[in-house]
Amino acid sequence: MLYPLKFSPISKYRIWGGNKLNTLLNKGFDGEMNGESWEISDVKGDETLVSEGLFAGKSLKQLSQEFKEKLLGNKVYKAFGDEFPLLIKFIDAEKPLSIQVHPHDEIAKERHNSFGKNEMWYVMNADDNAEIIVGFKKELNKKSYLQYLENNKILEVLNTVKTKAGDAFNIPTGRVHAIGAGVLLAEIQQTSDITYRIFDYNRVDSQTGKERELHNELALDVITFEVEDSYKTDYETIENTSNKLIHTPYFKSNVLIVTDVIYKDYSKIDSFVIYICTEGFVKVTVENKEYELTMGETILIPASINRLDLVPEKNSKLLEVYL
Repeated sequence: MLYPLKFSPISKYRIWGGNKLNTLLNKGFDGEMNGESWEISDVKGDETLVSEGLFAGKSLKQLSQEFKEKLLGNKVYKAFGDEFPLLIKFIDAEKPLSIQVHPHDEIAKERHNSFGKNEMWYVMNADDNAEIIVGFKKELNKKSYLQYLENNKILEVLNTVKTKAGDAFNIPTGRVHAIGAGVLLAEIQQTSDITYRIFDYNRVDSQTGKERELHNELALDVITFEVEDSYKTDYETIENTSNKLIHTPYFKSNVLIVTDVIYKDYSKIDSFVIYICTEGFVKVTVENKEYELTMGETILIPASINRLDLVPEKNSKLLEVYL
């Protein structure tokens, strides 16, 4: 009864948003400064609705409550109940995002009754010289960090990385980060909308006429100050197989470069699977029924579907996500 599920995306106005969600991903959103497309969401008040088939108009929450482990998988349902654990987005940053950090599960539960926000980014398109801010360029502690922050010099100690299509970054809770101007990416994250802004370039939101709220007191005991040797994730690019991308306790992601038919067997993972098409056009075939997936589209494969075929209409790339 369950089938591969597409959802109607939810557009999010953002002060830094642009128009690539429409021009490159064909979202057809109204208005301007569309910064985010929420593809699969169980965030309260922003639950995505099925767009096609028998369950059209039903929310992800309703399906989780009705089908339980058949949708989510036994281990996932046991861990999360009918709380769908992941939020999938596309993000278009025409201007840089605020410098920010996310809390882990324990703090998020205590302060906001929410999951924490571990996330990852996969860059789909980047302007020349586009950058990502991730982590610090030198070791700090709370005292030295506050000196830079209070003197309006925090940008001097942030680690900036030139980025291009195909780059991937893990953003665990506690890691200071920001998407730079000119970057379009797919984001995989825990189901959470908790963000602590640290610095926002002193800019004013044209819709409110005010600067956006900062959360520096909340952020201070969340930030991880250790410096990593590298923040960009290396991965293989073998065609027609699942190349490990970023695996965490919160989600697993792989890259599939699809140039020929791929036969997938998910009987051993005990989880739903999400495909995010970052390039090209693929048909997902389940029991002789075809579900089209083109660049900028996302589809949820219920846990009860163990076998499917991926048939490319042209060379394509997918992100494969599961727990």
